Amino acid sequence: MSDAAELARRCAETLYARDRAAQHLGIEIAEIAPGRARLRMTLTGTMVNGFDIAHGGYLFLLADTAFAYACNTHDTVTVAAAADVVFVAPARTGDVLEATAVERTRYGRSGVYDVTVRRVQDGGVIAEFRGNSRSRDERVLPPGVPGEAKNAGSAEGPSPQRQAETGAAS
Repeated sequence: MSDAAELARRCAETLYARDRAAQHLGIEIAEIAPGRARLRMTLTGTMVNGFDIAHGGYLFLLADTAFAYACNTHDTVTVAAAADVVFVAPARTGDVLEATAVERTRYGRSGVYDVTVRRVQDGGVIAEFRGNSRSRDERVLPPGVPGEAKNAGSAEGPSPQRQAETGAAS
């Protein structure tokens, strides 16, 4: 495992240990990598609306949580600055939903992340989410824990690797 992958894993574990909302809703971390997160949640009967389909707030919450975990893989506390969601298809009680968040670019203290929420059973897209992030001058990991990462994609723009992945130019 690379140093960056190990750092991302440790940041996700630290965040999850403090994330009472994710724990309460049974959200599980399926995969973490630098700038990426894949989380799962089973839709329960208390998460549906009066039409017996997933309440949009729970879909947003799952996507927003994956966004948060992807943003915080670089050991810099990062929060949402803005987010939009498009609900594509309904989900129902018992559906296992998976939110995959991908970092598109980071520039200075800001970033852009895309999240797709899918139904695991058939791969159907349930929602598309785009989040804008803002980094703070704090570490995710507790003080004294080694492994602080440099802010890749700083004011100079996204890394060449991230540019190649996203087609972004600085």
